[in-house]
Amino acid sequence: MTLALPGLDPVTDRPVFKQIADHLRDAIERGTLEPGAKVPSEAKLMEHYGVARMTIRNALQVLQAEGLTVAEHGRGVFVRSRPPVRRLASDRFARRHREQGKAAFIAETEGVGGKPSVDSIQISETEPPADVAQRLGLGKRDKVLIRSRRYLINGHPVETAVSYLPASIARGTRIAEPDTGPGGIYARLEEMGHRLDHFDEEVKSRMPMREEVKALRLAPGTPVFHLVRTAYAEDGRAVEVCDTVMSSDAYVLSYQLPAR
Repeated sequence: MTLALPGLDPVTDRPVFKQIADHLRDAIERGTLEPGAKVPSEAKLMEHYGVARMTIRNALQVLQAEGLTVAEHGRGVFVRSRPPVRRLASDRFARRHREQGKAAFIAETEGVGGKPSVDSIQISETEPPADVAQRLGLGKRDKVLIRSRRYLINGHPVETAVSYLPASIARGTRIAEPDTGPGGIYARLEEMGHRLDHFDEEVKSRMPMREEVKALRLAPGTPVFHLVRTAYAEDGRAVEVCDTVMSSDAYVLSYQLPAR
């Protein structure tokens, strides 16, 4: 084997397949097995450890469940490639980013050396879900403009987002177009006189739904962050609700909180 792996410990109580998983995990964490690298084949691992194929498969399943590897049919098992980690900082929606013509996702992704992109853009106008209507303070007959999209870093999907805006504000504006222009939705809102004052966010962690696994290409066992953000203008009006689902291994929540 080209990858130097230790032998099994015959005196430990730890099961053999977990020992093998430990060795491979250590190689991944140390960078000996780099992102995108192929894990030694089952046959080579069987030869090295002197164990049955099922033992090797159990070890590989441990790594896949942890989101460290992905299996490609007919090709083998590979170390999972990960996008640069993007920090969700407390100032990511600061006005200075919009004034520079960059939406928060673009500014922060470029800040970690990644290449940002967006696809799967869908725009519609309809009645809002009850919780969204409540957050936006809308009446029973009021409609919302919905912007649904997926964000990618270096071509790898990391986030889906659905924005709900009062149709009375967004209808017929640049916000209703696929390309909202420099600075994104929030820059357009402020140009229309809705100067933003603050954002309320609720974040929880959960396991993904089937469609989210597909959209974000999540490895088995990878949870997601589910974040709901409400944007408020200076007059106190809620002008947008954004429902976001993020791959947890692509983000770090990083906030500065006052101590007074």
